[in-house]
Amino acid sequence: MNGASKSSHIRVMLVDDHPLVRSAVRQAITAPDIEIVGEVATAEDAFEVAPTVRPDVMLIDIALPGMSGIQLVRELSPRLPDTCFVMLTVSTTERDVAEAFEHGASGYLTKDLTPEALLRAVRGAHAGDLAMPRKLAARLVHRLVERGRHMSPADGTSTAALSGREREVLRLLAEGLTDRAIAESLTISTRTVETHVSSVLRKLDVRNRAEAARLYREDD
Repeated sequence: MNGASKSSHIRVMLVDDHPLVRSAVRQAITAPDIEIVGEVATAEDAFEVAPTVRPDVMLIDIALPGMSGIQLVRELSPRLPDTCFVMLTVSTTERDVAEAFEHGASGYLTKDLTPEALLRAVRGAHAGDLAMPRKLAARLVHRLVERGRHMSPADGTSTAALSGREREVLRLLAEGLTDRAIAESLTISTRTVETHVSSVLRKLDVRNRAEAARLYREDD
């Protein structure tokens, strides 16, 4: 952040489609050093307003109508490099947490925190601290450690975590074969193929078969 953004006066913008939530957040962070410079209900509105008011900190819900909060961060962070994007949401899924930070968030808070904790988090984010509950941070670190254990020291690819049969299934999947065709090729049942595919998706930490196939082609 630049010198202006590091002043003691913190400009905050709220992005949440629930008026009651915005009201509660506004009340929670009311302080002499805090100024609410904008409140919007959608990511699309935030995309228009934020570059004009240029907040120091944006508190953003993930589950917004239309464009999600994470998509907003991804699109807006390059335009506002001095803004701290902090997710304020009910979601505690590891995928949401990881995607938020991957796309430019500098904090991730849950809506069950106390008003005092929220105020501290806003000030901390502005100061450059990680705005994130300890338990959630611990879970994220644990996930990264587990993913690291599945990486091959030799080639650094996550597909190294797969068994030989799982790699065979993934190879055929990447070639475009259906479950039935894979089963016939490997002389196993279709249900066994489905079990292997589910295991592959879990170990590679991907959402669907297309992502798994793409990862295989990149690692191959």
